Amino acid sequence: MSALLISAIVFGCVFGGALVGSALRSVLPTHHLAEDSKDIIKLAIGLIATLTALVLGLLVGSVKSSFDAKNEAVKRIATNLVLLDRVMAQYGPAAQPARDLLREAATSRHNVLVRSKPTNARIGDTAAATAGLEGVQKMLRDLPVKTRADELLQTRAIEVSGDLMQTRWLLAENFESSIPTPFLVVVVSWMVIIFISFGLFAPSNGTVLTALFVCALSVSGALFLILEMDAAFGGIIKVSLSPLTDAVGRLGK
Repeated sequence: MSALLISAIVFGCVFGGALVGSALRSVLPTHHLAEDSKDIIKLAIGLIATLTALVLGLLVGSVKSSFDAKNEAVKRIATNLVLLDRVMAQYGPAAQPARDLLREAATSRHNVLVRSKPTNARIGDTAAATAGLEGVQKMLRDLPVKTRADELLQTRAIEVSGDLMQTRWLLAENFESSIPTPFLVVVVSWMVIIFISFGLFAPSNGTVLTALFVCALSVSGALFLILEMDAAFGGIIKVSLSPLTDAVGRLGK
């Protein structure tokens, strides 16, 4: 489900809660809205509002950490691609087939990421990408070693390719949403309760309804931004692929 659709549903639920509260105001017995009752309800709503703020803070922190981790993973992959290519270039002509395969695999995967929006699929989780990196590693292990310098370069290249493979799989495994669904459901439920209380105690006039409408829109907009950041490679707020683009452009040169 897209972030826009979820936000629209949240807006409908929250603003609908305010309308339900306004309707309840006219049908509830008078003693239910006495001052003593209002005080208790306000205390209860204050507690729910505090819990909502805490959980929203946890959601924002979780999404931000996940976004930063994915951003750093992309930069690390780009760095390792260039480093591996340069190490193989120092090795000489014997490593040229491995360089060509690395450039081909990296360019192919980069084109897929640029042209598509992988919001529902794990990044890099393709047989072609895996086969490409494993093929490079096999070529590196089979390189002829004639001198101590060749041995050091081969060892370094294998280390970098291993780190590249590890980072790629880590990014693939972390591609799933970092927002627990129960957290989101509970937060929205609490927001609905809060808005029901707003409608219950607020006078029914155009100014109040407009204020509640804007408030509900703001709440759903905040959740929209959180969900878009969580979709780090397919949303409005997304991880930049510029480091990867720059790295692919340097391969083989």
